[in-house]
Amino acid sequence: MRLALRRNGLYRSTSTQSVKQESVDIFLFTEERELESVKAAVGITNLINTKAKEYKKLNMDRIVSSKIREEILLNHPELYKTPIVRNGKLATVGYQPEIWNKWE
Repeated sequence: MRLALRRNGLYRSTSTQSVKQESVDIFLFTEERELESVKAAVGITNLINTKAKEYKKLNMDRIVSSKIREEILLNHPELYKTPIVRNGKLATVGYQPEIWNKWE
């Protein structure tokens, strides 16, 4: 199963090449364990959208502690780079259909 996090907060299920794909609300990451799972797959740095307006406003470019970056990320979902797509323990950040098509 693939899970995609979308900014618009819509929840939809569709079938794509016999792989079920679900889009779920970005607020799913309010649970730390969910963030830990994706972070293990892609890394905390890859989850952060450095082009987001809040990135500069919150001085994210000056914060070096990954624990503090995680805390800010949990409290400001607009900082996530999207889509975040999961397939079990695998995950991608950004639009990467070539990788998704290889997943079973």
